[in-house]
Amino acid sequence: MSTLRFRVVETAFKKKAMPVSIPEERPSKYYGKYVFNREKMFKYLPTDVYAKLVDVMDNGASLDRSVADEVAAGMKKWAIELGVTHYTHWFQPLTDGTAEKHDAFVEHDGKGGMMEEFSGKLLVQQEPDASSFPNGGIRNTFEARGYSAWDPSSPVFVVDDTLCIPTVFIAYTGESLDYKAPLLKALSAVNKAAVDVCHYFNPDVKKVMAYLGWEQEYFLVDEGLYAARPDLLLTGRTLMGHEASKNQQLEDHYFAHIPTRVAAFMKDLEIQALELGIPVKTRHNEVAPNQFELAPIFEECNLAVDHNMLIMALMRKVARSHGFRVLLHEKPFKGINGSGKHNNWSLGTDTGILLMAPGKTAEDNLRFITFIVNTLMAVYHHNGLLKASIMSATNAHRLGANEAPPAIISSFLGSQLTEALDRLEESTDEALSSLSGKHGMKLDIPQIPELLIDNTDRNRTSPFAFTGNRFEFRAVGSEANCASAMIALNSAVADQLITFKSDVDALIAAGDDKMAAILKVLRKYTKECKPIRFDGNGYSDEWKEEAAKRGLDCETSCPIIFDNYLSPESVAMFERVGVMTKVELEARNEVKWETYTKKIQIEARVLGDLAMNHIIPVATAYQSRLIDNVFKMRQLFPTDKAEELSIENTKLIEEISQRTIFITNHVRAMVDARKVANKIESEREKAIAYHDTIAPMLEEIRYHIDKLELIVDNEMWTLPKYRELLFIR
Repeated sequence: MSTLRFRVVETAFKKKAMPVSIPEERPSKYYGKYVFNREKMFKYLPTDVYAKLVDVMDNGASLDRSVADEVAAGMKKWAIELGVTHYTHWFQPLTDGTAEKHDAFVEHDGKGGMMEEFSGKLLVQQEPDASSFPNGGIRNTFEARGYSAWDPSSPVFVVDDTLCIPTVFIAYTGESLDYKAPLLKALSAVNKAAVDVCHYFNPDVKKVMAYLGWEQEYFLVDEGLYAARPDLLLTGRTLMGHEASKNQQLEDHYFAHIPTRVAAFMKDLEIQALELGIPVKTRHNEVAPNQFELAPIFEECNLAVDHNMLIMALMRKVARSHGFRVLLHEKPFKGINGSGKHNNWSLGTDTGILLMAPGKTAEDNLRFITFIVNTLMAVYHHNGLLKASIMSATNAHRLGANEAPPAIISSFLGSQLTEALDRLEESTDEALSSLSGKHGMKLDIPQIPELLIDNTDRNRTSPFAFTGNRFEFRAVGSEANCASAMIALNSAVADQLITFKSDVDALIAAGDDKMAAILKVLRKYTKECKPIRFDGNGYSDEWKEEAAKRGLDCETSCPIIFDNYLSPESVAMFERVGVMTKVELEARNEVKWETYTKKIQIEARVLGDLAMNHIIPVATAYQSRLIDNVFKMRQLFPTDKAEELSIENTKLIEEISQRTIFITNHVRAMVDARKVANKIESEREKAIAYHDTIAPMLEEIRYHIDKLELIVDNEMWTLPKYRELLFIR
């Protein structure tokens, strides 16, 4: 082992768990300590201002400037008591990360001094410029105005000495430049459409909320080992590295005892998360070594997205204080499971009803089937768009592997719900028309049997599975912003619910009874969306063939999958529900293609650098030792004996030459291919070129590097190996 690598590995293995400062109170006592939640609002705001702000948060009422000034004053007083000195508009640009620019609570007092100041104007809106963020051509550097505007529905919070204000980020001309603005529009659209449909069953419903429960998977690596791997440091994944002899074959890491150092990190993370109002609940070892998961209680979708972005930043911060680095890349290590972020999604009413959960009465179950079938219709008609919403250069490594959903969107429903839909599909027009609202509901509806929550198994190969009272969108990547998937899903469902209501109302206008009209439309939809339903093995080749026959999107090229955003169906849908315009969609796709290209470009540069500056020198140095050994053998022994004794070393010398020549030639070819691709003006065509020509070279070069790792003397190999990276001591 090289001296540097030996020291790094030895230091990592000797590390002990850092002590965790556990608050004396129970979690319920310090939960939300650093959040300006309703309890703090009630304490620091005048009663009438509190009532107006709650109306803004709950009902979307407008917030006038005078109220904003009083809210800002209350926020400032609360924040200063916590030692806060700065504030920032915290937003989510099109980088899949978050952004913030800190300003101090200071202004001139007119007397030569300074005073602490924070007005409603500064709270509600700012012009951070932020012109260097990707925008897809919406902004020019000479027209760089960008505005951030407060989102009152997501509470303000404090991190260190800074008051963080969740905001949207939009261009001077009004187009969204972030994830939050279209997400809020999508949630508003699904709220309105779902409320209208709910009124068929309960006229008292005034609001429908989309709920999200994310499950965050991640890897931990010792910080010293991380620093000794430039590929991990610069790309988030290992671009080379042979599998360890033992990885996850025995499945002994899954749900096993959490290592002491990791448990200390988790406890520290949970305490700080709870203080920030993030309701983390579950923690456990995942399947791969060094892989773990945390999950919170379900929350309103917008807030859940904010909390996930915040928890990812918090994980990185807390991990470093425990001598770890968090890896959120979807596939940081080859040969073992990657990481996803399952998005558990559902809809619920202000009357306390979960619309994706079966009920006790026939009418409850008809409402349940209504929302299930319409969701399936949305997923069926926009399966390509949903795939595009979760696709990225990093998630492409995970999708289709045997630990993740395939790159074909389908939905698993389970035997009971499948049977219910089959019965509905097979019912006759006569049976449906005989069900009037007066006696049909009393006699029960034969097409809708009694349904029980969780009365089904699970299918881990399904990208969009029904799991009792929600759908689990399992294809979302671990480092992604959940908003991308939630924008597409909620928009598609909203559009479908609008269509459903139109179809039902048309039948009612033609003389059908309301319940019979609903059942007729549902039966039609059930037949139409049947191709999206699949309960079998999503990994099988047979399913790929069957999915293509069903007309589902089976494309595997990441840049081409992004085309789904600009299909006529997608553009029309987003514009109908008022979430994004064609201009915004085109701009976002430019960003997606450009980002894809840059990530592959960076990986190619890093791999080329490591290959030529680490791997080739080490391999040839070891080869020189072997050559020296063979030469000395020939001097020491007779020719025949020397040949016999050195035959294995001679083979190794030849193999090293072949592999180093291959690596050298392909690194040069990869550089030339990048030069050709970089001249392509179209971001789409450039991304396709990187996908088709350069990305495959990464794997070809890696194959030979990994073979060299098995040959070269362990003492000479400079980079920490998988057997050292993947097992925390």
